[in-house]
Amino acid sequence: MHYGGHWIAPFLFAALIWHDKWSIAGLVIASANLIDLDHLLADPIFDSNRCSIGFHLLHGWEAAIIYVLMLWVPRWWVRAFALGALWHLAVDYGDCVMMKAA
Repeated sequence: MHYGGHWIAPFLFAALIWHDKWSIAGLVIASANLIDLDHLLADPIFDSNRCSIGFHLLHGWEAAIIYVLMLWVPRWWVRAFALGALWHLAVDYGDCVMMKAA
């Protein structure tokens, strides 16, 4: 589910919102997965038992506020990236919830 959320859902969102340019919009939305580069600043870089939300720089509430503000930028690709970043946080949050339930 995690990888489908990060790599398939962006193209579904793009098809719903930007019909005429769904493929490029899907790539822009999916490119928001680049926020995972902040994992390179952590030690260890990957920890399967760690919740990304609130731990990594680009996965915190401050970053989320910036992503929300980006939704008002009058460029479709900025809004698409912001949507992708917010969706990325939602998918990662879902993982955190499932980790606590297990």
